[in-house]
Order: sequence, then C-alpha cells, then structure tokens
Amino acid sequence: MKKIMMHICCAPCFVAPYYSLKTEYDITAVWYNHNIHPATEYVKRRESVRDFVAREGIPYIEINNYGLIQFLDFSLKTRDSICPHCYHERLEAAALKAKEEKSDYFSTSLLCSMHQKHDLIKMVGYNIEQATQVPFWYQDLRDLWKKGIVLSKMQQMYRQKHCGCIFSEMERWQKLINDKV
Repeated sequence: MKKIMMHICCAPCFVAPYYSLKTEYDITAVWYNHNIHPATEYVKRRESVRDFVAREGIPYIEINNYGLIQFLDFSLKTRDSICPHCYHERLEAAALKAKEEKSDYFSTSLLCSMHQKHDLIKMVGYNIEQATQVPFWYQDLRDLWKKGIVLSKMQQMYRQKHCGCIFSEMERWQKLINDKV
C-alpha cells in the first residue's frame, strides 16, 4: 500500500476520509496546528485527535507547537495572506514529515471541509510538492463532509465552532456582534 502523511486539522474532518481511504492507503496522521485559538480550543482539538488515533491504532506524529504569538505577528503584518500562510505552514510540516518517514504522499484533512479554500490548498500543496519533491495527494473530499459530521457525533468527538484561528472566530461572532450594536 502507498503511504500518506495526512495533516490533521481536527478529528471530525479526518474521521470520514480515514475510513474511506484506509483500505487503499497506509495513513499516518500528523498534528500541527499552530494557528488555533484560544489555547483551550487547541487542547480540545488535539485531545480529540489523540483519542481517535489511539482508538483506531493510527500511526501518529505530533508537532505540538502552540504558536499563537508567531501566527499573530505574521497575520497582523500581512492580513491578506493569513490563509495561504497558514495552509503553507501546516502542509509543509506534513510534507517534511512525509519525506523523513519515506511516505509516498502528503495531504491534509482540510480537504474534507466545506469551509476551506480548496483551490488555495491545492495550489499551496503543489508548490510544496515542487519544493520538497514529495507528491501532494489531492482529492476533493467535500463529499465526505456530512458523513464526517454523522461519524464524529456518533463517536462523541469534540466538534469545534470555527476554523481555528482568531480571525475565523471573529468572523463566527461578527453577525451577532453587529446585531447587538
């Protein structure tokens, strides 16, 4: 079986792709999400991933770096580049681990989310492929989105309310804030 180093943004986005792909690929999960805010959110998501991979016996690599200060430092200087930067940081970490572990591909569970910018993820992934010489495995997994919701609820996984960064949290509350003003 071909080996994929799969960046995991959260357990709910990973569960359906994992079950769908595990018979075709040898999957290793890698946690690196330096952008998640607040710290309590980071811990809840990480613990949910840890629980799932332990329960399923999935090989797991954890890059445990809560990098809020570095993320904000970059983000506040270059507001229009937040998503590309964030995707790049996380996918590059997966690609470098894939190279180190001699995986055939690297990818991300972000491809399951209806809320992510797929064209941007794909572009970033292929750019990293060129730089690292590790093939980026791309497949639009959004058709697994609803299945992931059902499976994550059945397995009582922690289900987050925003993408992860402080800016997505602000966007989540913006309508409520505007309605209350």
